[in-house]
Amino acid sequence: MPGNSFGHLFRLTTWGESHGSDIGCVVDGVPPGLALTEADIQPWLDRRRPGQSRFTSQRKEPDKVTILSGVFEGKTTGTPVSLRIANLDTRARDYVNIAETYRPGHADFTYDMKYGLRDHRGSGRASARETAMRVAAGAIARKVLGKKVKIRGALIQMGPHKISRSRWSWAQTEKNPFWCPDARAAKEWEAFLDSVRKRGSSTGAVIEVVASGVIAGLGEPVYDKMDADIAKAMMSIPAVKGVEIGAGFVTAALSGEENADEMRCKGGKTAFLSNNAGGILGGISSGQDIVVRFAVKPTSSIRIPRQSVSTKGRNVEVATKGRHDPCIGIRAVPIGEAMLALVLADHLLRHKAQCG
Repeated sequence: MPGNSFGHLFRLTTWGESHGSDIGCVVDGVPPGLALTEADIQPWLDRRRPGQSRFTSQRKEPDKVTILSGVFEGKTTGTPVSLRIANLDTRARDYVNIAETYRPGHADFTYDMKYGLRDHRGSGRASARETAMRVAAGAIARKVLGKKVKIRGALIQMGPHKISRSRWSWAQTEKNPFWCPDARAAKEWEAFLDSVRKRGSSTGAVIEVVASGVIAGLGEPVYDKMDADIAKAMMSIPAVKGVEIGAGFVTAALSGEENADEMRCKGGKTAFLSNNAGGILGGISSGQDIVVRFAVKPTSSIRIPRQSVSTKGRNVEVATKGRHDPCIGIRAVPIGEAMLALVLADHLLRHKAQCG
């Protein structure tokens, strides 16, 4: 299984399974001399940690990170930074009933078809448990980017229910369990998700992540376009089914003059009058906010029986017990932030290597 790494110069490799003893990662390409301790990483992990409200998985993992290498006397040495988190609340018995069946809409079937051996305990390597290490690595990426770059995510749609952009407030994302920028929508989502959860079902979501303060000129014009790497980063998150940059699919309905982000000179600098491009033109950052949205499907681990087949080739019904997020989009917000940070840090180092 070679696909465990992401990035070029700033490169993340993760390891571990949902119900193994530990999960971990190695981050290579970290510049020397960055101030880094566990205390710099832990707050970002705490944002993703399960069991913080009734709206997420009740698995109780403290997700305490340990730095194993690459740091000396509080500063990075330029060698690989290795991180570890112990799995302390595994419960393999919850998955016994799906050991020989396939959850419809889940990767159980395709994983078996490829490898012929599947760790059914929380999906093993394919579990979103692995994403904790992405968030940890994202904390290091933010250090590389510096304080001028701000990356923020928000849940903008839950199931069919959307926010009102006229009520958008970044401050609100820290005041409700959904990372929702619309206080009224967040209140309505509570009742909606409670009903979904009590039925034993699940729902999808749309997340928007915005990076501000990114300099113009990062990225490349052909295969390694900035937006191509962002799309890959977001699509690599479990359960993500679609990605948009800027105005995204809406641009297909616009005219050329409507889509064009007009430009003017202001105070000796170039200013854009709109941002349909989402801060990226021809694969290269424009200096505007980078705006990305991604859609997350409903989790396939639900209590409502669904028709399926067994590993022995029999027709069966499958219902999944255990602790699962009724809306996995909630905890995908800090993961999306981390993945955008990883892409930006990688492109920043590549830009410095080529252009100085």
